[in-house]
Amino acid sequence: MSDARSYPDRPYLAVSAAIVRDGKILVVRRARAPGHGLYSLPGGVVEVGETLKEAVAREVREETGMTIEPVALAGFREAIVRDADSRVERHFIILCFAARWRKEPVLNEELDEARWIDPAELANLSTTSGLADIVAEAFDRLATHPST
Repeated sequence: MSDARSYPDRPYLAVSAAIVRDGKILVVRRARAPGHGLYSLPGGVVEVGETLKEAVAREVREETGMTIEPVALAGFREAIVRDADSRVERHFIILCFAARWRKEPVLNEELDEARWIDPAELANLSTTSGLADIVAEAFDRLATHPST
């Protein structure tokens, strides 16, 4: 799949949300490349003029139909994919926010499944790199930022 983000001349800034409800985390399975078939957190690329919190709320709403409350930055991941010739095919810097849910998900064409799981269940799923660590950090951040 080729698009404007393939073989970039710079990294792309993206956001994701570790959304917690009743001690469970929302994971989604990607329906297409990149990450086809892998469980991950909903999110996407930051648009010009958006704050990070606006971007994560928009991306989650676009992908799942959910309304969320971004609470605190839970960490970051670098996603660098190289092709067979070691050229950088994709490069994303992903800032993950701990978030609380406000409305149930309704998936779009980018996702083919969403489920609320206990974080311990992540070990049994094929996930994007570092997902369990970022989820643990999100739970820590939410514990230090009680609901208002």
